[in-house]
Order: sequence, then structure tokens, then C-alpha cells
Amino acid sequence: MGNTVSCCGSPESSPQLPSRQPTERLEELQTSTEVSDDNTVPYLQHISDREVPDELASESNPSDHARAGTIFLSKSQTDVQDKRKSNHINHISHVSPGPLSKKYSSCSTIFIDDNTVSQPNLKSTIKCVTLAIYYHIKNRDSGRSLDIFDEKLHPLSVSIEPVPEDYADVDPEHKLIYRFVRTLFSAAQLTAECAIVTLVYLERLLTYAELDICPANWKRIVLGAILLASKVWDDQAVWNVDYCQILKDITVEDMNEMERQFLELLQFNINVPASVYAKYYFDLRQLADDNNLNFPLEPLNNQRAQKLEAISRLCEDKYKDLSRASMRRSISADNLIGIRRSNAVLS
Repeated sequence: MGNTVSCCGSPESSPQLPSRQPTERLEELQTSTEVSDDNTVPYLQHISDREVPDELASESNPSDHARAGTIFLSKSQTDVQDKRKSNHINHISHVSPGPLSKKYSSCSTIFIDDNTVSQPNLKSTIKCVTLAIYYHIKNRDSGRSLDIFDEKLHPLSVSIEPVPEDYADVDPEHKLIYRFVRTLFSAAQLTAECAIVTLVYLERLLTYAELDICPANWKRIVLGAILLASKVWDDQAVWNVDYCQILKDITVEDMNEMERQFLELLQFNINVPASVYAKYYFDLRQLADDNNLNFPLEPLNNQRAQKLEAISRLCEDKYKDLSRASMRRSISADNLIGIRRSNAVLS
């Protein structure tokens, strides 16, 4: 490809990471690692000197810091604003908006969904994640890529769906991305939490390696993120050879090489803090609300109310046990009022 960054001279070589630091920072790093004397070892910087400051890291690595905004939500705002303007114009021109698809609670009926941060709904989560990928592709900055992710060089399923000639120029629709991800999740029996972690790894890859997800590489980037997320999140992960049964034209050697280069591009940072996971979950819900992707709502009946009450009671008892344990470890002065004291004996 014209603007494809070639990562290696041979399939066995490691990818060369693009520079993510300013020139002054690189010169400082090279100077600090030079050998001062012929008989001394190279000087190693302290870890605090090598780390990027929080205010800079939060801007460039939203997949590492909970306070930084997600990339997919910012890329979707342009389309969301256009939709809102269109709806406003239709409202002014007295065009009927059609039947309401969203359910609202009333005094007699309460609608709730089964989608929580700890147990997301699988189908709704995959729809939101694939929509985020769609906005990444549609509103990409450029076409920076690596050969290991090029579908023309490394096809996935040519016998089932051949790669078209204009594959690098036509943006895939949301339905196509959803169908591809849904097939992988159904065949590998992956969970909804794995889909959220997949999106975290995808944005981390785009940030660390300074790549763009585009029509030519989106399938292999998504596949690499799913492969890594399933191994990190699930206790019984799917083997690479199992994906070769789903995607007929990919080999185990290709899967292993893509996984290895994916990890190197991530700098082997596969940690996903709970705060980052929660941020991506709620931003996905915001994305769904902006694009009228409603989560399945069901009226609250007696059975579901009892289930919610039991879960709340279980959590309340758990926190009580934790508070008692902390009270036994350290007693404050307020709890000493009721303690019985013995009289002192003066000799």
C-alpha cells in the first residue's frame, strides 16, 4: 500500500515501533543510557524519570487512564451533532418523527434492563463495540498501517468471502463489522466483558503504535484484539488453532505472528484497570444512547424485584462484614465510650 508502514523485512522479524516521543525526549533518553566509563555499566534511568507525566499520558493514552476521554466517543460526536441538527430541522418543519422505539417508565410500570457494568448484555455490548469500531474507521485521521494487519497480504477467509479489489477504499458498514465480531464471539463462546476489553486493546494499539484502523486492516486488528482479550480475560481461553477452524484461510503460524507483534506494539501492557473498564462501559452506553441503540428493557415484575432485592441484601451484608473486619483491626476513640474499665489499685 502507498502509505503502509512496512514493519519488517521478513515475517520472523519484529515490528519497528513508530516514535511516540518528542526529539528532545529521545535525545535525553539516549544521553542517559550512554556508558560513562569504559569499565562501568550503562546508566539506567529511574522508573519515575522514564514514565510519562500523568497530564501528558492521560491525553495520549485513554486506555490507561480513567480521566481521559475515549477516542471512539470523540470520533462519533461529529455524526451525532449532524443527527441532532437533522432531527431539529424535522421538528421545526413539523415532520412526524415516527413511532417511539424507546420505552419510558411510568407510575404503573418500571422498565429496567439486564445490562450492568459487572454483567453486560452480550448482544447489546457487541453492537456498541462494533459501532465504536465503525466510527474509528469512518473518522480516521489517515491510513497508517502495518503489513501484518493488511488483509490483502494475509487473507482470513478467501474461500468464503474473497477480498474485493477496492477493499482499501470502501468503508465497511456497521452491519458488516457486527456480523464479523458476532461470528467470532458465538463460535468461541466469549463473554460481553471480553468485548469491552477488546475495544480497550484496540484503542491502546492505535495510540501506542500510532496506527489507524481502516478498511484494509480492520478485520485483522479486531481479530488480534479479540484473541488477546480472550486469553487475558477468560480462564479457559480459546487456542489460536481454534480460530483457524472459524476462519478457514488463516494459518496457526500467521495467528502466532500477529499475536506476537500485537503484544510488542502494546509494549506488553495488557493491564486493564477497573476504572478504565468502567469508563469504557459507560461511554459505550452513551454511544448507544446517542445513536438510538436501545438496550433491551423489560417491565419490572415480582420475580425480578425479588432478585434485585436479594442481590442488594447480599451486597449490604458483604459491606457490613468488611466494616466489622476493619473495626476489629483498628478501634477509633468513639468506640471506647462503652468499654468497661477496672479500678486502679494504688499502693
